[in-house]
Amino acid sequence: MNHVLNAKQYTKESLEELFTITDDIKNNPQKYAKTLDGKIVATMFYEPSTRTRLSFETAVLKLGGKLISTENASANSSGKKGESLEDTVKILQGYADAIVIRHSSDTWPQEAAQIATVPIINGGAGKGEHPTQALLDVYTIREYRKTLNGVKVAILGDLLNGRTIHSLLRLVSLYDNVEVYGLSKECFALPEEYIDMLKTRGIEYKKCASFDEIPKDVDVMYHTRIQSERFEGDFGREEFIINKQVLNQFSDETIVLHPLPRNEEIATDIDDDPRALYFKQAHNGLYIRMALFVQAFEK
Repeated sequence: MNHVLNAKQYTKESLEELFTITDDIKNNPQKYAKTLDGKIVATMFYEPSTRTRLSFETAVLKLGGKLISTENASANSSGKKGESLEDTVKILQGYADAIVIRHSSDTWPQEAAQIATVPIINGGAGKGEHPTQALLDVYTIREYRKTLNGVKVAILGDLLNGRTIHSLLRLVSLYDNVEVYGLSKECFALPEEYIDMLKTRGIEYKKCASFDEIPKDVDVMYHTRIQSERFEGDFGREEFIINKQVLNQFSDETIVLHPLPRNEEIATDIDDDPRALYFKQAHNGLYIRMALFVQAFEK
């Protein structure tokens, strides 16, 4: 039984194992068409989702499994009646062979794993982590650059509440000679916890005040939307927008990633630019999640 709870559980070696399976699935999909034959997977999403939920569910179907699903579990499950997540997990593990959950609590994955008798997969935990998103992000970078060693990454947008950012940093910091640059409003600055984590791994976090302070040969610009559902109040519009004028200041090898959905932080005028990989990035999520199910049921 292999849980996927957070990015902390991965090493460089375990990432490469996952990516090898992912490559094989992309190249030989029929080889895996019956991997989940006879298996049922439950997806419980207490928060909205398009890419994560649908790619997980498509992954199950492409692997030959079956689904039971609740799209809006906060309103359409017994959670609405006050049932605890722990009780929900105890019930679901009697119906399904694996459970994928998205929940507003940062700590739910660890709590669920303590009681679960089937694999638990974190589909997003509050403003804590989103490990499967980070896995597909790193896979996309690796696919483009061939290696993660020496990668220069600029993170932009809501670095405070962006769980995809938090998980991404934990994974890229496993590699050698990594550089990380951060650009955001001060109110959305990266928490010290992650700056300290980078420092312990020998990576200096370079805080930027404008696009001009990001190296022009940066490999990845990873933008995120303002996570307005995570706080009260109005912090205004995104100040740092990647449009054609901005992107053309950077190298022809600089790629733009975004976990999506986007608001105004990435202009549509770069959608046709070969450096804009956010739609390919989203599609890679299907193959990564197929690979995670393959691993989840390994003996």
